[in-house]
Amino acid sequence: MSQASDLSTPSRRAKVTKPAAAKAVSPDEPTPPCFVRKLRKAAVGTGCDIRLRVSVLGNPEPKLRWYRNKEPLPPNEAQDPGGLWIRDCRTCDAGLYTCVASNTLGEATSSAVHRLVDASPELTTLTWLKLAFGVKRALAVLLAFEKTEAQAR
Repeated sequence: MSQASDLSTPSRRAKVTKPAAAKAVSPDEPTPPCFVRKLRKAAVGTGCDIRLRVSVLGNPEPKLRWYRNKEPLPPNEAQDPGGLWIRDCRTCDAGLYTCVASNTLGEATSSAVHRLVDASPELTTLTWLKLAFGVKRALAVLLAFEKTEAQAR
């Protein structure tokens, strides 16, 4: 057989099958946590409010724990079964947020980055300037601003 005819001969092909149907689960059947709605990355302006939302299934009902930059956030009234409210966002609120859902059968995690888009620069230096010779009255101030770490990203 020539090389040309080898190229025209169909090769074995993998059998394509449909994925197996998902197993129907009884509402009373114990299941580990599973995120139906995961965290999404978010960008918000300084001073604005944002709600980071999740939806989790599991039996027994999963408990949610929240983290910012791998540090646990204390439980408070801003946390609800479906998310976390961040009010009056500041530079320190930017970072990687993680929600951990856990029950007796296991845990699941979802993470997303929250960033500020219009954070004001921080004043780093305030310097009084000397008056030029011959100027009787003037106010001269030099202000120096730097971008914060969150703005530099």
